[in-house]
Amino acid sequence: MPKKNIYLITPNTLDRSFYHFLPKLLKLNRIAYLQVRLKNLSRNKLIKEIKKINKIVRNKTKVIINDFPDIADLLKCDGCHLGQEDPQLQLVKNKFKNLKIIGATCHNSKKLALNSIKKGASYVAFGSFFKTSTKKVKFKANLSLLRWAKNKIKKPVVAIGGINDENYKTLLNNGANLIACSSFVWKNKKYNPLQALKKLK
Repeated sequence: MPKKNIYLITPNTLDRSFYHFLPKLLKLNRIAYLQVRLKNLSRNKLIKEIKKINKIVRNKTKVIINDFPDIADLLKCDGCHLGQEDPQLQLVKNKFKNLKIIGATCHNSKKLALNSIKKGASYVAFGSFFKTSTKKVKFKANLSLLRWAKNKIKKPVVAIGGINDENYKTLLNNGANLIACSSFVWKNKKYNPLQALKKLK
């Protein structure tokens, strides 16, 4: 059985190509989480896209909504992902009891990670480990942080930022449970999304 260690993040725009490849990617049985990260849509449009994704996914992976716990709860998604600027984890946990998974961005901070776990985070995400075109890098994380987390954090650890077929193994070998991918899969000039995901064996 292939290992489910891919934390796939959607591209910023969901076009025909995205909906064409998503079912094919799910068939590989590698995606542990699919994070819907759409920053520039109206609430109604976002809800429409998530409903469409939910129909395709149907228990093949966990659907996580970035930033909007209320929408995740409304559409019965598996969970939500919170950045440090988002509503406090504790508040979200208390208010939306049906959300099974609440992930937390912890940048490169041990303190944020320990605090998030204490407040009930289901997983922590560290990064950026490498240069990324998905968003502006404010925080740089290193491999020693992953090694520390492997010993101290008893929840899944997600590595994020600029991950590709040349560097992903280093992260997994140093303690990351999941590798977050977006640009390498969706915006790859060399491979289509299916070929790209197959490269992360």
